[in-house]
Amino acid sequence: MNCFLVLRILGALSLFLSATLLTPIPFSLFYQDGAAWAFLEASAICFGFGLLLFRSFSSRQEISVRDGFAVVTLGWSLFALLGALPFFLSGAIPSYLDACFETMSGFTTTGATILTHIEILPESILLWRAMTHWLGGMGIIVLSLAILPMLGVGGMQLFKAEVPGPTADRLKPRIQDTAKLLWEVYLLLTVAEVALLMVGGMSFLDSLCHAFATLATGGFSTRDASVAAYNSAYIDSVITLFMFLAGVNFALHYYALRGKVSGFWKSEEFRIYLFLVLSATGVLVFFNQGTVYASFFDNIRYSIFQVTSIITTTGFGTADYEQWPLITQYMLVSLMFVGGCAGSTAGGIKVARILLLFKHAHVQLYRLIHPRAVRLVKLGDRPVDRDVMQAILGFFALFIGTFVAASLLLSLAGMDLVSAGAAAIATLGNIGPGLGSVGPTDNYAHVSGFGKMILTGCMLLGRLELFTVMVLFFPSFWRR
Repeated sequence: MNCFLVLRILGALSLFLSATLLTPIPFSLFYQDGAAWAFLEASAICFGFGLLLFRSFSSRQEISVRDGFAVVTLGWSLFALLGALPFFLSGAIPSYLDACFETMSGFTTTGATILTHIEILPESILLWRAMTHWLGGMGIIVLSLAILPMLGVGGMQLFKAEVPGPTADRLKPRIQDTAKLLWEVYLLLTVAEVALLMVGGMSFLDSLCHAFATLATGGFSTRDASVAAYNSAYIDSVITLFMFLAGVNFALHYYALRGKVSGFWKSEEFRIYLFLVLSATGVLVFFNQGTVYASFFDNIRYSIFQVTSIITTTGFGTADYEQWPLITQYMLVSLMFVGGCAGSTAGGIKVARILLLFKHAHVQLYRLIHPRAVRLVKLGDRPVDRDVMQAILGFFALFIGTFVAASLLLSLAGMDLVSAGAAAIATLGNIGPGLGSVGPTDNYAHVSGFGKMILTGCMLLGRLELFTVMVLFFPSFWRR
């Protein structure tokens, strides 16, 4: 691994973070919330650290696959450590460990929070909290490749290591052009949601924060009661729509904007994703009608919001689903494992992987009956490469193994079995709220320091899809 090159890129990323930390300052001055100095200090620290790394190390070599894994994992960790400074320096979160937990939750778009009184925070802090979602949503590395040509190195290795999903497809020959296209789509959807939320009566700041959290499938709200605080069917509908869109492969959005709307229905993964949302909503409506909601309209409104929020791993809440029938809670927990589509900002295992796992199982059963038959696993009309299939099987085994290990460690940290399991999948799947003591009306403030470190690791593993992080723990990775 080229350590000099990795450190130089980390320095460039720190310089980028330094610039983004200046963004909330005009809001702080406008609202006179007293947090402007904290952002200036944080920006100065990031700038000094980044400049030191960027000027001290240089390399003319091309970035390798190993370098890409290291930059993404270390870069994400660095952003959590440095991005926590405004929370800590402003006094909004007195504990630096808690500040790092909140920031990692933001950049990984998890939405798990240790804050108990969100509405009393300075407005600029609320904006930064939402910005961590938005920046982490499409990927801080992809953004940097698009706007920081000074890196002077190839970027496909970084793109493959960061972009969520089984594969990373280019929309353009140059990786910088691909990154720009993805962010243009991302920005367009964000602007559209901000405008629609303001029509519904939200303030500009609240609309901006909720749009950031929605398109990133993050879930940080500016209200203690999350989206339920607005008690608006219109706002619920807008956020539900954009949560659904954020869970779709962004390449499909790009093609749709170019007039190829049929691409949505041609995508087998999208069809399964839509089916899961509608069928799960139908199950919830059936069991909630009469037992939880007397009004059929309210039943549909709250059920489809919660299904979309969970499957896209956004984590917004408009209802306390722990008060719903047990079968509906089981349905929601199952959706936590599934997640959104590959190539979206959602977390989880991903619909494409789940679909291919079932197809692979079907082919294996078919071969037991017809040993000489030649049958391929296909996604749509395209056969799936054996290497991709093996990677998916490995990912699934690693995901389940990590979930079990994290659950056991959280139990050792003092959490009850239900809460431990729910917290593990809620952070590993980058969802946020779970069940038990970390349910939709609770938070993670009560978790011990050891437990928070475990959950912070789960958030990083989930966002970077396990392999990117775990490969760094192999001794052979560091050998020449």
